[in-house]
Amino acid sequence: MDVLTAITGRRSIRAYKDIEVEEEKISKIIEAARLSPSAGNRQEWKFVIVRDKDARRKIAKAACNQSFIAEAPVIIAACATESEAVMPCGQKAYTVDLSIAVSYMILQAYELGLGTCWIGAFKEKEVKAVLGVPEQIPIVALFPVGYPNQDPAPRPRKSVEQIACFEKYQ
Repeated sequence: MDVLTAITGRRSIRAYKDIEVEEEKISKIIEAARLSPSAGNRQEWKFVIVRDKDARRKIAKAACNQSFIAEAPVIIAACATESEAVMPCGQKAYTVDLSIAVSYMILQAYELGLGTCWIGAFKEKEVKAVLGVPEQIPIVALFPVGYPNQDPAPRPRKSVEQIACFEKYQ
């Protein structure tokens, strides 16, 4: 599968089959993160892979009661192991780095026939308590991983003309 096919076909999945995800597939998803670029090649991240049903239920509750999250057989929490680095442009490096890594992971999952849904709506303190994440370590994103039990239609997208300009901002 080429990259544009994966980008075009991927959807946010909010319903999962009751089928375990093979360890080899989780390993490939983690490998996609390991190979993703980061500012200064710092690779300041750690991914917590959660299979425990009770922990998944607690995470779903902490994620504004989005119950579909607990239905997935795996949840991955993307954590920044160093949160003070600032890039010359003024952005904190960890938010950019982890966004790239999670995007790679989600595309790899799609290629493997798995569904995901980027979760940004969660109470970080509660998720940290469930996963034993230290207070100073930010959790940037959560995403459930499993075999899709739905096939959502494509969502409307803006045109290229609406999102891009050349040479100068317009």
